[in-house]
Amino acid sequence: MRRPRVEHAIICDNRLVFHDDHTMRLELTDQPDVNDEAFVIDQTRAYNRRFVQGGAERLCVFARNDENEIIGGLTARTYWQYLDISFLWVDERYRKRGHATALILAAEAEAKRRGCKKVIVDTFSFQAPDFYRKLGYSEWGRLTEMAGVHERYFFRKAL
Repeated sequence: MRRPRVEHAIICDNRLVFHDDHTMRLELTDQPDVNDEAFVIDQTRAYNRRFVQGGAERLCVFARNDENEIIGGLTARTYWQYLDISFLWVDERYRKRGHATALILAAEAEAKRRGCKKVIVDTFSFQAPDFYRKLGYSEWGRLTEMAGVHERYFFRKAL
């Protein structure tokens, strides 16, 4: 297998050695120091703020039963006039009763109140692509062969 070419540097023992004699050590981990990870995220957000004002705000909607147990929920962020839905879940015992639709509509209403103009969400073929289509979302992208057999759908909707 060919190694990727890095302009102006060579790779040697997990170090990049650049032609101007400075080096950089690469650290690959699945258990990063939380401060290191936060630093990279913070630096990226600081860079982005130079181009677009406003940060992301969390938006969560929870459905609870009479015992105050969560039976469904939606997690998302609003930023740059977008609602970006991360997770939507309803307990299997409560599905097909309109709870997911209620969660989406509540999130969309709050997003509009926050000034959002569009929504983006992704889902897998074994999850809910038809659900989002029924709510007026349109597909704008798809990845195939996720875990070998599934598809990942990307949807958007104007509010």
